Amino acid sequence: MRRREFLGVLGGAVSAWPLVAHAQQASMPVVGLLRIGAPAEHLIRVFRQALAEAGFVEGRNVVIDYRPVEGDYERLPALATDLVRRPVTVIVAITTPPALAARAATATVPIVFSVPDDPVKLGLVTSLARPSGNATGVNFMLSELGAKQLGLLHELVPRAARFGLLVNPHNTNAEAVKDVMTAASAIGVGVDVREASDSRGIEAAFSVFAQNRIDALVVGTDRFFFRRRLQLATLATRHAIPAVFNAREYAEVGGLIAYGTSLVEVYRQVGIYTGRILKGEKPADLPVVQSSKFELVINLPTARAFGLEIPPQLLARADEVIE
Repeated sequence: MRRREFLGVLGGAVSAWPLVAHAQQASMPVVGLLRIGAPAEHLIRVFRQALAEAGFVEGRNVVIDYRPVEGDYERLPALATDLVRRPVTVIVAITTPPALAARAATATVPIVFSVPDDPVKLGLVTSLARPSGNATGVNFMLSELGAKQLGLLHELVPRAARFGLLVNPHNTNAEAVKDVMTAASAIGVGVDVREASDSRGIEAAFSVFAQNRIDALVVGTDRFFFRRRLQLATLATRHAIPAVFNAREYAEVGGLIAYGTSLVEVYRQVGIYTGRILKGEKPADLPVVQSSKFELVINLPTARAFGLEIPPQLLARADEVIE
């Protein structure tokens, strides 16, 4: 073969490589990941690992299309609709607003959700045991734990007479607020409810809490709060307000005490269900998983900063004590 002919053949082969790569990628199943905020990398690793155990490795035989929303929940319906049009093989919807947006966007594309609220009440499924539609997933039940969190905090700060409750007004957690208020009434303490949906709002809420001299604080379940956990833990310490949070990750960055579902376990289960659906199973045949693994984590350095003595019985119940 002459040199010019050889170069021509080589050039044609090289130019074809991107087309081949694109065709290979187009033939892969696509998982649309719809969530609020950028992924917490350690949790996404758990999701990927569960997919890999099912035989699906990102970039090799599955594509993951990340669609995060920063604060502006009104963009969720458009993002969900865009994923359906792409089209994707399955939509993974993390927390309630993305799950509702995905459910409204399609009645056919499989959806795997993780929500802190009852998915039947949300209209995502007709039954936990038999979802009967195109959606299934995990109920990690954080919205139902507010009363328990208040009780733990009252056990830690028994003289507290006035509690604060921080919620995101964009979140569908009215039932959780009701539960905390009911629990507070049962033990004879007052609750000062404040709202925040951005960083400045969090700062303003803490200023009001400090002015009102609350004795302790319950931070509501919310993805935005989870992303701002360092700010929340720092402000609680700065204003000397003992606070309880809903995930161990808060305690790991300086939060006093955390009680809630293991988010690592939630993401693992979401990955398992996504893998099963990619293999051909139908959401209607996969019962909604009710989280059963709950963690109590106590940060001792933060307790010392508050001058608090952790009751021995509370330490004995802790799943982890951060030294």
